[in-house]
Amino acid sequence: MSAQLYTTPENRVGEVLARLATVSDPELDESVTELGFVTDVEVAAGGAVRIGFRLPTYWCAANFAFLMAEDMRLAAAALPWVTSVDVTLGEHMYAETINRGMHEKLSFQTAFGEEANGDLEQVRRIFLVKAFQRRQVALGDFLLAAGHGPEVLAPLTIAGLRDLVTDEEGSGLRARYLERRWVVGPAAAEDAAFVDEVGLAVSAECFRPHLRALRRVAVNVEFNGALCRGLLAARFNETEDTTREPTLHDFIRALPSEKRESL
Repeated sequence: MSAQLYTTPENRVGEVLARLATVSDPELDESVTELGFVTDVEVAAGGAVRIGFRLPTYWCAANFAFLMAEDMRLAAAALPWVTSVDVTLGEHMYAETINRGMHEKLSFQTAFGEEANGDLEQVRRIFLVKAFQRRQVALGDFLLAAGHGPEVLAPLTIAGLRDLVTDEEGSGLRARYLERRWVVGPAAAEDAAFVDEVGLAVSAECFRPHLRALRRVAVNVEFNGALCRGLLAARFNETEDTTREPTLHDFIRALPSEKRESL
């Protein structure tokens, strides 16, 4: 007789948080929980879930905010015991519209009507590709530094990349990259491991220039991530670790109060 696992009320909040950890900010490719966007999770006895979240500024793009809210709602709803999910965005210029859209399960276009600017799935696709590129350059740079030349890396299939011996850090970068490999084309074991944004294999001759070009994407995303953390911490008066190196957060906190209040 096989063992059965039961979900108890005590661990249901933890289960919801684990699901939310799989949801990423579409631009930064980082978990909404790690970024500090999720403010609270409540679970009622009947399986109703309420999720509160915040964003770094009052004027964060409506389509990004809606994407994250919808992804959080769907992630929590995937748990078998969940009966309903209510996602609430606080202190945002479009909070009322987004919250109504989540409550009524509306599409972005329906919720915003004539104000909707573009197709949400197209936006999602653009940032999935950027996430793929950022993960590729992180893995590629690591493997090059470890002594694997372009003549070794460029011909690798996905199966070959999986079999490549590396340390714990390299294994983590590889796993993250392969999570997004499907974004740009077929990702079966026999398909090329390193491909460009349209799914074409990167040749050995182009391998280093290709990664060099992608580093611009990675640098922009890293800057935006630092900016978001700084804005979030300054806006909500987060406590900070005084033993660490100064960051963008410190610069923002040093701004005059009237400028910080406009963030």
